[in-house]
Amino acid sequence: MYSPRPTSHTPPALTGKLMIDTAVGSFLGDKRIRLLEAIDQHGSILQAAKAVPMAYKAAWDAVDDMNNVAPEPLVLRATGGRHGGGSELTDFGRRLIAFYRALEQESQAALARLSERLTQAGAPNVAEFRQVLRKLSMKTSARNQFSGPIVAIRSGPVESEVTLRLAPSLALAAIVTNESVQNLGLAEGREVMAFVKASSVVLLVGSNDTRVSARNQFQGRVQAIHHGPVNTEVTLDLPGGQHVLTAVVTEQSVERLGLAVGQPVTAVFKASSVFLVSTD
Repeated sequence: MYSPRPTSHTPPALTGKLMIDTAVGSFLGDKRIRLLEAIDQHGSILQAAKAVPMAYKAAWDAVDDMNNVAPEPLVLRATGGRHGGGSELTDFGRRLIAFYRALEQESQAALARLSERLTQAGAPNVAEFRQVLRKLSMKTSARNQFSGPIVAIRSGPVESEVTLRLAPSLALAAIVTNESVQNLGLAEGREVMAFVKASSVVLLVGSNDTRVSARNQFQGRVQAIHHGPVNTEVTLDLPGGQHVLTAVVTEQSVERLGLAVGQPVTAVFKASSVFLVSTD
């Protein structure tokens, strides 16, 4: 959105982009909304990425992230290789866009009123206020993010195992300290965010009786493989069709496991590799 550049006679005004922070996390902003609108218009993630514009892989990653943390899928996708596949926005996705646009109008009106009040006390106060807002923003480097209610907490002397329900047939376990349970106010029924680094995910292939100690073991199918000079990013579709999980493995591992799109794979990661964030 356009804002006039301040001049020596015009005090700086507050401008901002809306990020929705709800029980399913801070996952929706202007660029992703424009991506969803473009998917609805073009019926293709590839064409939507060009219209935004953004990289095709970034668009796929954004759709994966949004579907992972939303209570219902926003986009139904069909893989189509380099030429893209058919993609359809769900009714829930359309309602979310309408909600975002209405909230955006209200937030911009509120910013305009706040900017007017602050400038009455002098322009430097606006600049200082904007600096504070920048410092309050939080980002995470974890590639995998999920959201769900806590269905069980099993406490030990020092640590607790917290189980989240991601889908009817999909649960995720995290190990956190008892102090963290108290600090975050964790309790059954509480909605939380769970983050897992892609480098913490191990992939297993084959029907042999391989036993691992990792608490989280997800059966999935390879959705996409993005090759790199050293490491390769492998994205899996998880049961239920809404959630995905991304692993970063070496190129040698991809060759040794014979990974290919559509192949059944088991992804495992330790409960201690999961960190939780309260959404309240």
